[in-house]
Amino acid sequence: MTIRIVRLGTPRADDEGLRIGTVRRPPRGVPKSEFASRDFYDVWYPVLSPSPELVAQALQATDDKQWRAFVRHFRKEMAEPDASRTLDLLAALSHQTNFSVGCYCENEAHCHRSILRELLAERGAVIG
Repeated sequence: MTIRIVRLGTPRADDEGLRIGTVRRPPRGVPKSEFASRDFYDVWYPVLSPSPELVAQALQATDDKQWRAFVRHFRKEMAEPDASRTLDLLAALSHQTNFSVGCYCENEAHCHRSILRELLAERGAVIG
């Protein structure tokens, strides 16, 4: 069993399981009834997305120093009780079932999902 870290809106893997959207906002111009069928997500869970202020900071990061500052702030947000407990839960579930978490960003290296990948691995998640 594994967690996949995915780009929302991309085709699903055959055994991907439930897709969780860890984004601040739903996809624009897509009816809610089509989120799953258009490979965005089955469940929207913004608790694991950066705050609006951090989204702006990430989008404005043009160098490694600015990106590292975003990472520090996002990790601090993910240490808050609700987010931290959710990460613990997902790490534990990864040993029982397949599912995925994702974001819209094209480049995972400059997306909060890369930090989610690290945080889940630190908690012992099985990541595929």
